[in-house]
Order: sequence, then structure tokens, then C-alpha cells
Amino acid sequence: MNDIVYLSLTEMAESIHAKKISPLELMDAHLLRIGELNPKLRAFVTVDGERAHAQAKSAEAALGFSAKSNSIGPLHGLPISIKSSIDVARLACECGSVLRKGNIPAEDAPLVARLRAAGAIILGNTNVPEFLMAYETGNLLYGRTNNPWDPSRTPGGSSGGEAAAIAAGCSAGGVGSDGGGSIRIPAHYSGICGLKPTPGRIPSTGHYPASAGPFAQLGVVGPMARRISDVQKLFEVMAGPDPGDPASAPVPFRHWSAQEIRKLGVAYFVDDENTPVTPETAAAVSAAAEVLRAQGFKVAEWRPQNLDRVWQLWWNLFGRAGQMSFAPSIAGREAELSPIFRAFRAMVAEAPPLSAQDLLNTLLGRDVLRGKLLEKMQEFPILLCPVCAIPAFRHGEREWMVQGRKVEYLKAMSYSQWFNLLGNPAAVVPLGQSSEGLPIGVQIVGRPWEDEAVLDVAAIIENACGEFRPPPISVPRDLSSKS
Repeated sequence: MNDIVYLSLTEMAESIHAKKISPLELMDAHLLRIGELNPKLRAFVTVDGERAHAQAKSAEAALGFSAKSNSIGPLHGLPISIKSSIDVARLACECGSVLRKGNIPAEDAPLVARLRAAGAIILGNTNVPEFLMAYETGNLLYGRTNNPWDPSRTPGGSSGGEAAAIAAGCSAGGVGSDGGGSIRIPAHYSGICGLKPTPGRIPSTGHYPASAGPFAQLGVVGPMARRISDVQKLFEVMAGPDPGDPASAPVPFRHWSAQEIRKLGVAYFVDDENTPVTPETAAAVSAAAEVLRAQGFKVAEWRPQNLDRVWQLWWNLFGRAGQMSFAPSIAGREAELSPIFRAFRAMVAEAPPLSAQDLLNTLLGRDVLRGKLLEKMQEFPILLCPVCAIPAFRHGEREWMVQGRKVEYLKAMSYSQWFNLLGNPAAVVPLGQSSEGLPIGVQIVGRPWEDEAVLDVAAIIENACGEFRPPPISVPRDLSSKS
């Protein structure tokens, strides 16, 4: 059973097309897995088991009438999951908040419709922190999500439920969203892969909160899976313009040749000189750089300038402007907010309210800093760096000692946050492990609209560094001793 659920999404698709595994067998294995593990992990908020099982039966019947594999979709019969901030018809899209309790969309978001059209079956949707404003996952509606590597730790946030479900073999792959590392940090904490695409490559239409106005270049939706090849497959299905996304553009999918990829210069840095990272994190980035050097890439050590300024401008938008955008829906209902979201509000309140001049200066400053980075990226179109300063942290922790220095909560995550402000695509691939055996990912950053190149480079690193490593979890009794 574990062998089936831990096949890559690509292997599952090939086996279904070759009729070696039936969609119904695959679906039953995943539903059984969810039944065993979700009570302890709390990764899913809704499991649409009855409908998913019926759709698997239909997918199996379709195979019987199909003489050619190319007459069915590339994701035919594959069980996937969706973050519960994205519209899925008839599943609650509450974004982890009591204030949105019972919000049930009538229609799928465009990306969900594209996945279904490719043959994917939606198992259910996954847990998030309230309004997505935290790097651990828990809320008053569905409780706290635990990391399948160690339930005393978080799988990250805000796509923490998605990451935990995929890592634990409860889902073959799925979709998260990312406004400040919310795909990449959970992937790093949970030992899986993910892509924060260029804004507009995959439509954010149907996501709450909306990626619009000052947030249009900040927040994106993107694929998560256990292998980079799976992320590539999901990305290719979901990518494409949609009028509901203000950043959307008709960018065709590009297949880079091996020769083109190896001509891309690669820069890397292991820390930003302000926020120290664990030795194992630095070693993972250096190892990724050495892999590419051995593959014939031009590799050099280089760190972007003004990263602390980039961080402050990101916080102006994500934190200070974000607080303003939530204010109307929260007014008068503050007592119903979760502790995690209250903590976010308290962090924002440490600075004065964002003025119109602050917002204008932030948007202008962002474009200046983005231009400077992209100018350097003409020489180095690929940039390697940490995803986060630390591996998965224990629930409730908000600061850590790293290399003899105190690292605070938000700054630990800054390695991902920069690229939300700057609009770069960035992928994560697991590469190392901490002294406690927790997974450590490496971040591969590219130029806007070159998402495919980012994924190709990530695949080269992944292929040189081994297979997906399952977490030490099988059934609830194995978890009980770690709770």
C-alpha cells in the first residue's frame, strides 16, 4: 500500500496509462492512507471521499473504452489535493477563519478546472493558518496541522496542510499559494518540492485573499509534489492566462534544451550576512552549487545587494498593507480571531499605519530593486540560496539561536520573502537534513517568466542527489510515541 501512495505522480500517471494500476485502486489506497493518518496530522479539512471514489470509478471505466493512452488526460485518475484558500466547487473555502465559516464556492477556480480537465481527481482540501498569515498551520475551525517528520513540529505555513498531506503519502500532489514563502517554506520543512511561479503564469483567480492591487505581484498559486518532475507536470497543466488575474499574461510554455540550460550562469550564497542559517542549511546550498558545477555550469558565489531593504518593502505590502486590507472584514469580530492571526496583527501594530506616501515609495522602490537584480541576472539567470534559516520548528516557537545569534520569526523566513516582492519564480528541492534528521531544501531562483528553466535546473540537482525520502510515519501508532 505504501509503495503505491509513494510512487511519484509521474509514475502513477504512466502506470494508469499502461493499465498496470487502476484509478480505483490508487484512490482507495489514498483514502485509506488519509483515514489512518489524518486524525493525527490534521492535514485535510475536507475529504471528498464519496465523490472522489465515484470519479475514480468513472476514470477506470474510461480506460476500458480507450484504446490509446493519448485520448485521456495527462493526470487521468490521479488523486490530488487543494489548499483551502482556493475555490473548489462544493468544498468549504474558509481560509482557516471562523469569519468565513460555511463559505462554499459554487464553481472551481480556473486552475482547479484545468486540473480536472486533465483528468485529476480532487481528494479534498487542506488546512491553513487563519487568513494565511503565519508560518505554521492551525486555526479555530480545524486545529493544528503536524509535521509527518515529527508531530511536535509544524509543516510550515501557510500551505502547511498541503505539504503534510503530500509528504505523508495522503495526496499525490497538489496546489498551494505563496505571498511570503508559503509554498517554499512548507516544502522545505516537509521534505517535498514546490514552485512559486512568476506572478500571472498560473491564474490566482478564485484564491482568497485576492492577489490584486499592491498584492498582484506578491501572491501566487503554484504546484507542490514529491518530485520536481511532478511539479513540472502540474505546472504545465495549470499554466496559462486568465482574465481574472491582473498579472496574467499569454506566455507560452517553453521547453528548454539541455544545451540551453547548461549555458545559464549560476550564482549562489549561503547567507545574507544579517540572518545566520544552520550549518546544514549552508551545506545544502553549497552542495547544490557543486552539483551544477560538476554538470558543466558556470557557477560563482554572489549575493544580491540591499536585501534588508527588499525585506522591509515586502513587509510594507504583506504585513502593513495586508493588515489594512483585512480590517473591514474583521471590524467588530476581533474576539473571534485565532491566536495565530492575533499574533500577526500584533507584529504589524509595532509599526505606524502605512501611509499613502509609504505605499507609493514601496512600489517605486520595489521596481528599482527589481531592476538592479534583473540586471545582474543577465549574467547569472539562476540563483541558489537557502529557503529559510532553520528546519521545521516546534509548534509555537518564535525565535531561535543559530550559530550563536538570535534569529527572529519573520527574519528566519526572509530568504523566501525577498522573491515575492521581486516577482521571481523560485523552486524548492529537498537536498539535506538537519542534525535531528529533519529535511532541508534548497531554493532555485530564476528570472521572471523563465519558470521552466528553474524547474529544469531543480531537476538536475534532484537527480544528482537521490530519491524522495519518506518521513518516518506509517500509521497512527507510530506517531503516538512522538506526540
